[in-house]
Amino acid sequence: MQIQVAQRLQHTEEYYFSRKLREIEALNQTGEKVINLGIGSPDLPPHPAVVETLCTYATQPDTHAYQNYKGILPLRQAIADWYSNWYGVSLDPNAHVLPLIGSKEGIVHVCMTYLQEGDEALFPNPGYPAYAAAVRLSGATGVPYTLEEKQGWLPNLGELAKRDLSRVKIMWLNYPHMPTGAPATAAFFDEVVAFAKEHHILLCHDNPYSFILNEHPQSLLATEGAMDVAIELNSLSKSSNMAGWRVGMLVGAEARIQEIIRFKSNMDSGMFLPVQMAAAKALSLGRDWYDELNTNYRNRREKVYRLLDALECTYSRQQVGLFVWAKIPVSHSDGYALSDVILQQSRVFITPGGIFGDGGNNYIRVSLCATPEALDEAYDRIIRAQVKAVNHL
Repeated sequence: MQIQVAQRLQHTEEYYFSRKLREIEALNQTGEKVINLGIGSPDLPPHPAVVETLCTYATQPDTHAYQNYKGILPLRQAIADWYSNWYGVSLDPNAHVLPLIGSKEGIVHVCMTYLQEGDEALFPNPGYPAYAAAVRLSGATGVPYTLEEKQGWLPNLGELAKRDLSRVKIMWLNYPHMPTGAPATAAFFDEVVAFAKEHHILLCHDNPYSFILNEHPQSLLATEGAMDVAIELNSLSKSSNMAGWRVGMLVGAEARIQEIIRFKSNMDSGMFLPVQMAAAKALSLGRDWYDELNTNYRNRREKVYRLLDALECTYSRQQVGLFVWAKIPVSHSDGYALSDVILQQSRVFITPGGIFGDGGNNYIRVSLCATPEALDEAYDRIIRAQVKAVNHL
């Protein structure tokens, strides 16, 4: 019996990494195991005190029931304190904070709350594919805006203003930007808030990378007037090495929180209480935690630079975040071609930039979520493959 999927899925493909992991697994069965430098899943553990908190509360007999849809107050207070301490943003934990089961679910919640057929939403190209997918699932029309290296991977708001924006309800932003690693400037945040006010657009800022290799974490909500036109998603996946724990947050004006919870409360329940308590502990960690985290990533990034030099790629050393974004040499047609060559010849997987939109076709992205030993081995494999190719000429 054949059952046709809903129309909303007709043009929504399986997530690229879901397909690629199956291909990598098949290669692993045929010989040398693939070194995966594609996915940004931190391999380092959370702080021991975070794990201890989880275990302590998980052993208590009264912590296993359903939880409030808005999360427990200790977690909301911890989020508010975190925003105050690190971003200089004042939040009321009872009005401005909504814990999420990972910020990725928040992307869907936002789109399903505000968008419907006939609406439009702006999203970056290159950019995180989940933005376009969530817009499509909502029934709205996604409108990509091009980001270019020559403009620091920031949108050209002047060019955007020339188009018909009458049906645009939301604009997705993500700085520090993934995949390019570009940071935003305070001046740009001022400009985009003014742009949103002028065109009556809700800014949706996705901010999970602000602590990674970045000395000065920024929040869009620290910009004057931003609370009137913006909401922000954040996450503990990268900053606290808690990707599998699925802890995120949405912060914004009370009206926005109340609107989004109308959808969210029909889709899930509150997260496990011991996880919430552990998340609150993670949010209370001081600068020593982030300094240690970034010392590890700084060392790994130098090894990735060496690997990219071997591939004759070019890159900016000013980028931040959990990846290194690099332009491919002219000897390859696009990032897909280079990625495939490396995978087949060296058994190393590097993400092609084209999966983030055609604006990334001439780029690749390398994750820092691999041990120094794995990065050294990846470099050695690539060099051996290059030597072998030269000897066959």
